[in-house]
Amino acid sequence: MTEEHKLGVSFNIREPVYIQVVRYFKEQIATGQIGAGDKIPSRRELASVMKINANTAQKAYKEMEEQGLIVTEGNSPSRITQDQQILSSIRAELIESAVDIFISSIRNIQIPVEELVDIIKTKYTSERKLSPEGGDTR
Repeated sequence: MTEEHKLGVSFNIREPVYIQVVRYFKEQIATGQIGAGDKIPSRRELASVMKINANTAQKAYKEMEEQGLIVTEGNSPSRITQDQQILSSIRAELIESAVDIFISSIRNIQIPVEELVDIIKTKYTSERKLSPEGGDTR
């Protein structure tokens, strides 16, 4: 995990910070920034770099372990799982979550689905072109 990615986190007040930390790791995996078997920072290092409470970092790691996202054996550094089933489900989970949020926020406007899809295609394509690397602008 590069320094640039460590510092690229901004937390919102709508959900617990530990959940946002878990999502951050999932996004890093989904975008290929970290991969199967990669070491991740210790809980203390993560707390320091992300400027969060050490207990919050501990809670995030516990959640990731329960989800099977990371593996910690003894005193060895925690690593991203090598379970391909878990890793391949992360991208789908993130997409579904984003779509659910989007739909719930736009449903009341009652836009026909075809019009909505056209707007999304146009917006998504134009924003990708604006990205310096041609990738997603998130």
